[in-house]
Amino acid sequence: MERFRPLITAHGLTEQQWRVIRALNEHGPMEPRHISDICTISSPSMAGVLARMESMDLVTKERFAEDQRRVLVSLTQSSGELVRVISRELEAHYRALEKKVGVEIVERVYRAVDDLIAGLEE
Repeated sequence: MERFRPLITAHGLTEQQWRVIRALNEHGPMEPRHISDICTISSPSMAGVLARMESMDLVTKERFAEDQRRVLVSLTQSSGELVRVISRELEAHYRALEKKVGVEIVERVYRAVDDLIAGLEE
């Protein structure tokens, strides 16, 4: 993250906020507890993260008609634009990394991380 953190913070986001935006972009609108699970952010922290993101116009919250205690969180148009901009910048960083150390090494690292995650899930 050390290489990518400046890119994210240059857009006024924290790492947690970027993880939430990415999760919502990949999975669509979700309830906060699902976002917490995907982003590995505790529920109490997630409440604060989402409140700040809502005040920044990055997410919207909509209550379920059948159960007012439940909330569905969605990306706003402005956060969707951030995804497009930041993703292009991140891809450029990944290409530079591949150029520096080689595509094969980067792919081996990805496979190793995938294997680690799979092993932890078993």
